[in-house]
Amino acid sequence: MRSEAAVNVAGAIEAAAGRLRAARVPKPRREANRLWAWVSRTSPGEAYLTRERAADPELFRAFDVIVTRRAAGEPMAYVLGMAGFRHLDIHCDRRALIPRPETEGVIDHALGRVRTGRALDLGTGTGCLALALAQEGDFVEVVGVDDSEEALALAAENGGAAGLAVRWVLSNFGVGLSGQRFDLIVSNPPYLTEAEYAALDPAVRVWEPRHALVSGIDGLDATRRILREGRALLAPGGWLVMELDSTRSADAAALARTERWNEIGVWDDLFGRPRYLTARQGQS
Repeated sequence: MRSEAAVNVAGAIEAAAGRLRAARVPKPRREANRLWAWVSRTSPGEAYLTRERAADPELFRAFDVIVTRRAAGEPMAYVLGMAGFRHLDIHCDRRALIPRPETEGVIDHALGRVRTGRALDLGTGTGCLALALAQEGDFVEVVGVDDSEEALALAAENGGAAGLAVRWVLSNFGVGLSGQRFDLIVSNPPYLTEAEYAALDPAVRVWEPRHALVSGIDGLDATRRILREGRALLAPGGWLVMELDSTRSADAAALARTERWNEIGVWDDLFGRPRYLTARQGQS
C-alpha cells in the first residue's frame, strides 16, 4: 500500500482492492470497502460518501494491517473477529469453526418442534446454536457441550457478550451428561472425509480447526455417534435436529432408522440441498 501521506479514502480503498485482487480474493473492491467500513466504524455506504476525504493516518495503518491479513488468505470473519448468526453477533477466531448461513436452518427446524423444556447443543463451537436457542426459545435451560477447551471458552465469551444464559460443559459429546435428559438436541457435527478435507479451499482448510470438520473415513463418525448416543440424552418425545453433509443425507437417514429413531425427516436448505435431519425419541 502506498505512503499514507495525502491519501484519501477512495485511494486507500482502491489500493487495497488492488492488493486483494493480486491475492485472488473474490470481489476485491467489495471486500476492500467492507474492511474500510469496519476499521473506520462506518457503513460501506458512508465510506463511499466520504471517499474524497483524507484517510486518517491511524486508520490507514490499521486498514493496512487487516488488508494484509485478508490478502494472506485469512477468512473475513476472523479478520473482522465477528460473524452474524440469526439475531446475534458472534465473535469468531481460530478456536472454532465460523458459523455458516445454512446452519441457521437448524434453529428453524428445532424451534418448529420444541420451544420449551431443556435444550442441548452437542459440539457447540462458537456457541451460535446454543445462544440462538437461548435467545429465541423459551427454554428453562440451554446447555452447550464441546470437547475443546478453547472453543468452549470462545462460546462462553459470546454468551457473556450477548447477555444470554447458557450452561457450558466440557465433554466429549454426551459423556459428561450421564443421567441428564433434554427435550431438544441440536448439533452441527463434523461431517467431512479426509479426502474432502484435503480438497477444501485453503481459506477453510488452512485457517479453521480440522477437528470441527473431519469425521472419519466416511465422514459419518460424529453423525453415527450422535444417533447412537443421543437417545439416552432425550426425554420421551424429544427431538434431535442435526446438520448434515448434503451428499450423505440418505446415509444419515438410514443410520437413524437403524438406531430406531421415529419420525425421521431430511430437509433441504435454502439452496435446495438435503441439509438437515430431524428425528424423534419414542414416547415410551
